[in-house]
Amino acid sequence: MAMIALITDYGWTDPYVGQLKCVLHREAPALPVVDLLHAVPDFNAHAGAHLIDAFTLPTGTVVLAVVDPGVGGPREPVALCADGVWFVGPDNGLLSVRAQRATACQIYRIDWRPERLSESFHGRDLFAPVAARLARGELDEMLAEGSLAPMAALQVEFDPSDLPRVIYVDHYGNAWTGLRAALWGAQDRLQLKGQTPLSWRRTFSEGGKGEVFWHANANGLVEIAMNRGSAAVALGLQVGDRVEFVPPGVAPH
Repeated sequence: MAMIALITDYGWTDPYVGQLKCVLHREAPALPVVDLLHAVPDFNAHAGAHLIDAFTLPTGTVVLAVVDPGVGGPREPVALCADGVWFVGPDNGLLSVRAQRATACQIYRIDWRPERLSESFHGRDLFAPVAARLARGELDEMLAEGSLAPMAALQVEFDPSDLPRVIYVDHYGNAWTGLRAALWGAQDRLQLKGQTPLSWRRTFSEGGKGEVFWHANANGLVEIAMNRGSAAVALGLQVGDRVEFVPPGVAPH
C-alpha cells in the first residue's frame, strides 16, 4: 500500500499541518499519512532540498513537500517521480537535489487548479489533492485529462553538490550538515569558523561525556554532535553556519 509522507516548514503550533491532513483524509482516507518533518528551517528551500534527499523512503511513497516562501507568485507547482518515489511541491529548488541525484526522474507541471485556491496556502488546496490522487495510483488519468504535463527539467535547480553548511538542528542540539558522510573518512577533521577542528567518532558512546565530534548520522549526513549534551549550544551553531573538512596533515584556519 502507498503512503503519503509530509515534509514542511509549518511547525506544530499552527493549524497548517492539521488542515493538510484533513484534505488527505478526505481524498485518500485508506492511505497512511506520515509526519516525516515539519521543522525544515523556515523559508529555507535550499536546506529543505538537502534534507529531503537524505531520507530513504519506500518505493511508491508520495512525499508532500512544502517550503514555499514564493507561494502565490510565478513559481510553478510540480510533481516528480525520482527512483520510484513521488514528490509534490513548488518548483523553487526544494525538489531539485533529489531530482538531479536520481538515477531516473520524470517531472510534471501541475496544471490542475481547484475551484477554491487560496493565494497563500497551496499546500492545502493544490498540493495535497494532487498528492492524494498520485497515491491512489491515478497518474494515467491525470495525464489524460491534462492535470499534469511532462517537463524536461525543473525551472529552479540548486547545485546538487554537497552543501557545506548546517541545515538543521534537532532538539538534542545535534547539527545536521548538507555533507554526505560516505564521502569522508575517520581521519578527516571538521572545521567550523573559529572552532578547533572536530574529530570523527563512530558512535556517541565513543566520545567522552561533553565531547563534541562529528559522525555519520542515521540519514547518512555529517552531523556535529555531543555525547550527552547539545553541540549547538556548546559551539553556538545555527542553520546556515559554514563547515568544511580539513584534510589530514593540513593546518586548520
